[in-house]
Amino acid sequence: MRPVAVAITGSIGAGKSAALRAFARHGAAVVSSDEIVHHLLHEDEDIKRALVERFGQDALGEDGRPDRGRIGRLVFGDGEALAFLEGLLHPLVAREYLTWREQLAQLPNPPSVCVTEVPLLYEAGGEARFDKVVVITAPAKLRDARRTVPRDDRDARLISDEEKAKRADFVYVNTGSLEDLDEWVVGVLGELRSE
Repeated sequence: MRPVAVAITGSIGAGKSAALRAFARHGAAVVSSDEIVHHLLHEDEDIKRALVERFGQDALGEDGRPDRGRIGRLVFGDGEALAFLEGLLHPLVAREYLTWREQLAQLPNPPSVCVTEVPLLYEAGGEARFDKVVVITAPAKLRDARRTVPRDDRDARLISDEEKAKRADFVYVNTGSLEDLDEWVVGVLGELRSE
């Protein structure tokens, strides 16, 4: 039986990764798009070749592999370069998580729910690939305090949290404790498993 496929999305600093970890704690199979990107940058020679063609050796780290920090600086403030990078990576990330889901379904005892963190789910038109969507949101001041990356022009291209919440099946305003988040996740998993 195929697991119920759930996407987690939301703005930077809302707490998507914390929510993904909560789903994992309560028995869901989980994967993050960031983990997939990290894997692809280290393992996929075609991606390395495309990045070097576009950005030169500046895209590579000391180890000769694509370096996320360097690539981030190369696309920072350059809409065309960012569009190239997203166009290169998004289809491959989607392929990876769809393959992962198929592999889960083939297990002798597949999980009932699998959850993928997809930061640009709506922006990339990826919501149709999932049975349910969870949006994690938080007030702007709290999101800004949690950010690990500086504000840049990407924010202007993002769909607002309000719009994401309207489209989502489940919405969590992440202003409480980890215990609050866990309690909410348990409730969502209960609903998903009873469908």
